[in-house]
Amino acid sequence: MLVLFETSVGYAIFKVLNEKKLQEVDSLWKEFETPEKANKIVKLKHFEKFQDTAEALAAFTALMEGKINKQLKKVLKKIVKEAHEPLAVADAKLGGVIKEKLNLSCIHSPLVNELMRGIRSQMDGLIPGVEPREMAAMCLGLAHSLSRYRLKFSADKVDTMIVQAISLLDDLDKELNNYIMRCREWYGWHFPELGKIISDNLTYCKCLQKVGDRKNYASATLSELLPEEVEAEVKAAAEISMGTEVSEEDICNILHLCTQVIEISEYRTQLYEYLQNRMMAIAPNVTVMVGELVGARLIAHAGSLLNLAKHAASTVQILGAEKALFRALKSRRDTPKYGLIYHASLVGQTSPKHKGKISRMLAAKTVLAIRYDAFGEDSSSAMGVENRAKLEARLRTLEDRGIRKISGTGKALAKAEKYEHKSEVKTYDPSGDSTLPTCSKKRKIEQVDKEDEVVEKKAKKAKVKIKVEEEEEVVEVEEDVVEVVEEQEISVKKKKKKDKKKHIKEEPLSEEEPCTSTAIADGQQRHGLRESPNYARRKKQVARPRRLCLESGLRTKRVPTWGKKEVLKSESRKILNGQETKWDDFVAAAAPAGALAAVDRPAGQRCG
Repeated sequence: MLVLFETSVGYAIFKVLNEKKLQEVDSLWKEFETPEKANKIVKLKHFEKFQDTAEALAAFTALMEGKINKQLKKVLKKIVKEAHEPLAVADAKLGGVIKEKLNLSCIHSPLVNELMRGIRSQMDGLIPGVEPREMAAMCLGLAHSLSRYRLKFSADKVDTMIVQAISLLDDLDKELNNYIMRCREWYGWHFPELGKIISDNLTYCKCLQKVGDRKNYASATLSELLPEEVEAEVKAAAEISMGTEVSEEDICNILHLCTQVIEISEYRTQLYEYLQNRMMAIAPNVTVMVGELVGARLIAHAGSLLNLAKHAASTVQILGAEKALFRALKSRRDTPKYGLIYHASLVGQTSPKHKGKISRMLAAKTVLAIRYDAFGEDSSSAMGVENRAKLEARLRTLEDRGIRKISGTGKALAKAEKYEHKSEVKTYDPSGDSTLPTCSKKRKIEQVDKEDEVVEKKAKKAKVKIKVEEEEEVVEVEEDVVEVVEEQEISVKKKKKKDKKKHIKEEPLSEEEPCTSTAIADGQQRHGLRESPNYARRKKQVARPRRLCLESGLRTKRVPTWGKKEVLKSESRKILNGQETKWDDFVAAAAPAGALAAVDRPAGQRCG
């Protein structure tokens, strides 16, 4: 087996002496510990030396691109074909080219990589006639030449011009804006009305450069720069201007600034044309999809067209909005829907509710265009035109979806009927004024009379019911009063049992006493009490507290319906003991708020 080994000095072809030892890959490095051991494994068969660094550079450039130069082809034909042995190579791509061009069997495996590593470690001892000093010098010179060549002719670095051009264009826009603002403010002290009349910045500076002092506007001709109406307005404003007077030196400095603004504007226009041409040459499909400026900013943000091609569609969609993305992730809010791609024309002409959807679809198609421009050999923009047509059709579908019919087929567009003016004379229909059924007046009067009779009957029944309820309430209250009086009699009897004759005094009864005595008698009969010999005496004892209650305003016929036994007992005890109690306190203690029924109290009277 033969081995092709490339060095900075030339091509070397080795012959493997002992192939059995090559089978042990893990222990192969031990066979190359010393030059003597290495010479037992491989032996130099042929060495083709480079004449200078330029030849070495050409040879290695061809190897990196997977090609065979003339010198290598000559060596392989002369040595390898005659030996009729397989050739071990370090690069599988190079082996495929050799097999295709020269019809030689090539081997590439991990075993070959270990063998190459061993040969490189003992290269000074295996290749005689080459000094180590010369080998180091050739390596250094070849490295420098190869790096310089890669930087100069690399196809990947052509987009560097686009990155620099778009950066310079942005800087020019900022500086131009600052210069124009300064110029307007500076000249505004002399002629402030001109800034409101002429809105275009470049035209403003050209007018300033042509006229200078405002006194010269009357005799100046501005027909090349302004329309006739605007020119007349400028001249009229110059005559009645409120600005201050300035010197000639000030006017010269202002005119110099205007010259700078005009020159920068012209250079910016030239730079924009250059950027358009470079973008159409390097990335035509991207230019068709998103435009020159947006495409150039995407390339500048990624660093190169190749780096941009490695990004996913979702990354390209939010490229330029990294700050908003990480802020949204940190605060757990909605992430941004678009970055630099927002300034594309397709996204700009979309309604706000569809901008996110269109930007996502545009990013997906733009990534395909970027990869096609970066890795494809064709430089046409047919793919970009086709994808843009699809996106525009999709955009029209989204915009038209909102004006479709809700009912019906749903796919057909809503068609507005043609307006036709119809003049019709309509009469007033009075039947729709009232919703009540119509009937005669006699029938209405009879119905009203019947309704009044029914209402009177219901009112009489209600009065009768109310009277019955009042009588029942009076009877219940009288029963409660009788019980209280009986308890008072028993307590008085026990206390004054010894001195009955002394304390009992006959007093004439009032006119209302028969009602009280009858109520007591009825209560005794109702409770089953028997008449005793002392009934007359007890009757006299009860008469006094009952009279006191009646004189204080509590009448038997109209009393509170909410009376309770406990309250009546306590109040009667207070009356017997001679304590004064106001009527309001008596009522408040015996009844809750709002529960008074029929209470008749003379004003200013008290119990007791």
